Amino acid sequence: MNHASTRILKKIVPNQFCVKAQFGQIINMYQRARASSARIFGLMDEPSRLAEDPGAEDLTVGDGDVVYDDVSFGYDDETIVEDVDFAVEGGETLALVGPTGAGKSTVLKLLLRMYDVDEGSIEIDGQDVRDVTLKSLRRSIGYVGQSSYLFYGTVRENITYGTFDATDEEVREAAEAAEAHEFIQNLPDGYDTMVGERGVKLSGGQRQRVTIARAVLKDPDILILDEATSDVDTETEMLIQRSLDRLTEERTTFAIAHRLSTIKDADTILVLEGGQIAERGTHDELLDNDGLYAHLWGVQAGEIDELPQEFIDRAQERTARIVEEADTDDD
Repeated sequence: MNHASTRILKKIVPNQFCVKAQFGQIINMYQRARASSARIFGLMDEPSRLAEDPGAEDLTVGDGDVVYDDVSFGYDDETIVEDVDFAVEGGETLALVGPTGAGKSTVLKLLLRMYDVDEGSIEIDGQDVRDVTLKSLRRSIGYVGQSSYLFYGTVRENITYGTFDATDEEVREAAEAAEAHEFIQNLPDGYDTMVGERGVKLSGGQRQRVTIARAVLKDPDILILDEATSDVDTETEMLIQRSLDRLTEERTTFAIAHRLSTIKDADTILVLEGGQIAERGTHDELLDNDGLYAHLWGVQAGEIDELPQEFIDRAQERTARIVEEADTDDD
């Protein structure tokens, strides 16, 4: 073999190996995509737990009044919420507080119709949520949760998720209202910065403010805040709370909170225990009652020595029950 042939062979062989490697990668990607597609279509084919009335009409929200009329609900044979009864006028803020496992999140999942009530009814401006289309119901409700989920994409794409036709000006205004515009501007590519899988390139407080901007842009008639500031530091909580105060103006708002300082200005506070309403009133009224709410407030104020022994015993029982249930689930 002459030198010319050797040089040609050296050029061809590496290229052959590269082509084979690329084919291998393509085959692996195809197999992964095929498996993912099977799971996606399997989920899409899964029948819904909820039956929508074929004649259901779209929800029409006017004032935004919400009424829970003797609502009860349970999973299998276990009652989670029992005889919950309250009314919220449009534009008011109602807060739900109570020990872990009291049923706070379940109460609001029923409003979103993640489940249907077993007894009673839930109405929005006189319309039973079971009689309207799911799409119109959930389109009318904004949700900001404890875990701020971001998708792989840009900051802009994450803010406009659900409001895809928003203009750049509307996106910027939503970010400003959520106290997010300033930090977004300082990102390498501004609103076009990739946030990474689940938003890993942003801090917890930044992710939360992007989620709030998404809710601001949606401009829902009813807003649900589920522990929206529980996973951030005090300074970030202050910034987020300012944006939430703007977001809740003149719209019906439900807030779940363990940090009672974030909901003390709510129009009405419901204290849940064991799936039932134990107390209701304003912050000052509940403190004067010296009941469960006052004791929870005392815990957060550091007044541990002043708490009654009965409250401490019940807290220990709840903690032991939660640990036991967690161990049972693991088994």
